[in-house]
Amino acid sequence: MPSTPAAGATAPERIRNFCIIAHIDHGKSTLADRMLQLTEVVDARQMRAQYLDRMDIERERGITIKSQAVRMPWRVREGGLSGEDSVLNMIDTPGHVDFTYEVSRSLAACEGAVLLVDAAQGIEAQTLANLYLALEDDLTIIPVLNKIDLPAAQPEKYAEELAHLIGCQPEDCLRVSGKTGEGVSHLLDEIVRQIPAPVGVADAPARAMIFDSVYDVYRGVVTYVRVIDGRIEARDRIKMMSTGAVHELLEIGVISPEPLKGKGLGVGEVGYLMTGVKDVRQSRVGDTVTINSRPATDALGGYKDPKPMVYSGLYPIDGSDYPDLRDALDKLKLNDAALSYEPETSAALGFGFRCGFLGLLHLEIIRERLEREFGLDLISTSPNVVYRVNLDGGGELTVTNPSEYPTGKVAEVFEPIVRATVLTPNDYVGAVMELCQGRRGSLQGMDYLSADRVELRYTLPLAEIIFDFFDQLKSRTKGYASLDYEPNGEQQADLVKVDILLHGEAVDAFSAIVHKDKAYNYGVGIAAKLRSLIPRQQFEVPIQAAIGSRVIARETIRAIRKDVLAKCYGGDITRKRKLLEKQKEGKKRMKMVGRVEVPQEAFIAALSTSDDGADQRGAGKK
Repeated sequence: MPSTPAAGATAPERIRNFCIIAHIDHGKSTLADRMLQLTEVVDARQMRAQYLDRMDIERERGITIKSQAVRMPWRVREGGLSGEDSVLNMIDTPGHVDFTYEVSRSLAACEGAVLLVDAAQGIEAQTLANLYLALEDDLTIIPVLNKIDLPAAQPEKYAEELAHLIGCQPEDCLRVSGKTGEGVSHLLDEIVRQIPAPVGVADAPARAMIFDSVYDVYRGVVTYVRVIDGRIEARDRIKMMSTGAVHELLEIGVISPEPLKGKGLGVGEVGYLMTGVKDVRQSRVGDTVTINSRPATDALGGYKDPKPMVYSGLYPIDGSDYPDLRDALDKLKLNDAALSYEPETSAALGFGFRCGFLGLLHLEIIRERLEREFGLDLISTSPNVVYRVNLDGGGELTVTNPSEYPTGKVAEVFEPIVRATVLTPNDYVGAVMELCQGRRGSLQGMDYLSADRVELRYTLPLAEIIFDFFDQLKSRTKGYASLDYEPNGEQQADLVKVDILLHGEAVDAFSAIVHKDKAYNYGVGIAAKLRSLIPRQQFEVPIQAAIGSRVIARETIRAIRKDVLAKCYGGDITRKRKLLEKQKEGKKRMKMVGRVEVPQEAFIAALSTSDDGADQRGAGKK
């Protein structure tokens, strides 16, 4: 068994840094499992499926959410560099469009990428998106067809598709099976041969890029770095170049796949640093680490900050949990640089945070992690996108929450749009076009990747695809279409704010900004929903949907009525009328001073995104 080289004892020419990129469900994590077994870094007794998916939520859903780096020794079997151990630093990446930012950070730490394609499914939308990301970073691409053991596999057909896409020969596409292990050792040999070794200046001042970090309850912040220049040794005093903070290094090492303490990290190596710091803001992803005694003068390029595409409010059900929610978001932000948040107050829900996410699955995962890992009970408001509003009297406003929408005259409203790529069998082109045009989409182009697979390119308003667009796409194409999208600027739109009034008072949590054509449907739907959820009061309660002062929909919750005539048997009719008039006066008085209490359960049920078809679990999955 090849022994794992000690951290920091490896010459750069023997290191290969690579990641595995693919569409969802094309077998990245399973292939990573076989690599861990072949390189013998995981004992057979400890081995389990999806070994690098550490979170319970990843294992339950069968998707990768966090990239995981692991160091593996490998000795080439077939000529070449045989007789000498190479060190492979592999990063297993997510496939979902919401976690593209994780993929882009991983690519920046590598020199090459294994592009994995399912031999039974072929090229999908996210395959193309991840390939373009890798080409932007100028990485060496190794095309690989996975799942060749499946009865439905068509490796020859898809090798031609892949070769046409990358510009290589069909025979250059390697064929492997992550499940059986067939062809994986040959793939590891090719990684050593084809991917270039990292380049850096060994005697220059140390510079290392932070590409990920996690919070450990016992040991504080654990920072994952890729060393570009120089060397970092154990017990050095390190400096974060963006904040200027200086810390003593308590531990340094590599992940193989469990943490292995070492003496230092040199050029091209990937490993972890521990300083014992508890303040999560001291270790920013994209920052440059250097040594305090001999600091570097120029920081590394870092990463582009991701822009949130979807906003939603998160509120604790118990108001006293607000400080716990703030601490929990701080800790998650360290682990997920794409999350953004700021405090906000709602008249209906109390104190909470307005959070920005990259998509609905991202929102769902963050909420579930907050509830599981930190024991919080939360309400999330309906997701919405960011609008730019130009006012009549001049001036501009950015609206991330319907309650911020101006009440005065609005000159024009701009909404974010995305460039969407849909890959579908040609039998379903008509159904996909009909869906996209119904969502205010405009066709930008259409290409045949092969005789029976079509790529459609649309620009669509982001607000139209964050709810049930993906579910509709899957149902209309019998599950064969795949979707990828990226921001593409903004466009002017005819948008209005729909307010929901309970007993004449607006409830900010239920307000929404929607297209004028869909305002009536939204108003009718939410009013009917609230009528069934809010308990009856002592007086009649009108539920109204309004655009400004114009009511567009109404439902009424009937009053609870006491039978005041129960004791009045026989006698004159005027006696009964007197009692009924007295009751009516009492109801009228109560209606003037009464307040409608909306129970917490009604908020949770009315705001639950799953009822609106917004559950995008596994979007992009086949």
